[in-house]
Amino acid sequence: MERKIMSESELLSRREELIEKYNSQSRQSNKPFILSKRERKVLGIGRDQGKATLNNARISSRKVKIVLDLIRNKPVDIALATLDLTPKAASPIIAKLLKSAMANAENNNNMDKDSLYVAECFVTPGPIMKRIMPRAQGRAYRILKRTSHITIVLKEKE
Repeated sequence: MERKIMSESELLSRREELIEKYNSQSRQSNKPFILSKRERKVLGIGRDQGKATLNNARISSRKVKIVLDLIRNKPVDIALATLDLTPKAASPIIAKLLKSAMANAENNNNMDKDSLYVAECFVTPGPIMKRIMPRAQGRAYRILKRTSHITIVLKEKE
């Protein structure tokens, strides 16, 4: 099954139809309608948000999720204050990522930084580094050094 590559003029002429299709769910399956990165850029999809991701952060996703739950759906200034006062290992990592998402929203999408809030934030487990700890009588215990992928999406309040 090969997709037809549309030209920029064809994309713009079918803009409303494609955006409606992209935002709706398919009846036959729950798979969303897929547009390429170039097509999304031409149609302006994703211009209403600032996004930042951190891949392979050297911290367990369980530890990050606890902190992300504190800042979800909060304004960015309150979220930054919450992160500064939270004594968790993930707090400085997430604070740096939140500042990056704010800069992306402000510089790339011309959004007002005073009206931004954390619309989405999630963490997924990354690759696990397996290490060995020598133990008594020639045994070896395995140590799992977990990593995570963290994503923060900011949007403007209406």
